[in-house]
Amino acid sequence: MHAAGLAALAVMPASWPWVAGTLVANHALLAGAGLLPRSRMLGANLTRLPDAAARRGEIALTFDDGPDPATTPRVLDLLDAHGARATFFCVGREAARHAALVREVVARGHAIENHTERHSTTFGWYGPRRLREDIGAAQHTLSELTGQAPRFFRAPFGMRSPLLDPALATLGLRLVSWTRRGFDTAAAPPDRVIARLAHGLAGGDILVLHDGQATGRRRTPPTVLAVLPELLARVRDAGLASVTLRHACDAR
Repeated sequence: MHAAGLAALAVMPASWPWVAGTLVANHALLAGAGLLPRSRMLGANLTRLPDAAARRGEIALTFDDGPDPATTPRVLDLLDAHGARATFFCVGREAARHAALVREVVARGHAIENHTERHSTTFGWYGPRRLREDIGAAQHTLSELTGQAPRFFRAPFGMRSPLLDPALATLGLRLVSWTRRGFDTAAAPPDRVIARLAHGLAGGDILVLHDGQATGRRRTPPTVLAVLPELLARVRDAGLASVTLRHACDAR
């Protein structure tokens, strides 16, 4: 777009208002798409499980921002009590600090995926090199800790730029957002979070909660611990099964 604009100005200098307007509109469209976590305008984005998983009655519980030694073990115990499997999108530097906990997540049948190295609030503004470095650092850390390279990626706050998709392709990662978001890090009572996640819950849904504190919004006790028992009971009562993203996307 910029090259075409420069070419147009070279031929017709008086066209600058049209060129400027086109470029502004283009940037506004890209910025708007980057602010919509479930948008596919900037590249492939997994918002639901494959149809085959939906027909099997599978859903994916996903947890962001961990691991957290104060919360993650209790989340694991609740999942075990209900025979549920989940996917943990981990922040690389937090995983390095709590390596034993990361290994425990895997040992208990769950999956570890990539949620950047630092979980920066400016992630959506990173350039190509910084994107590759940040995501790649987490990829290296998580691969070393678990013995298995992450296959899925979730952007901090779901925000991204047009530069993210090429970076993920280079690292062999697939972008995942969600079908249902609980907003459990916001100041919302547990029953409201449960309602957001469980109303109309169906096979194929991807749900997101948080077992970490990367956002800096600390709740005592964390909302996820109040939400998870009731949510898992509703999943069971609906005849659904919580599985990892890997299982849902690979199983035949």
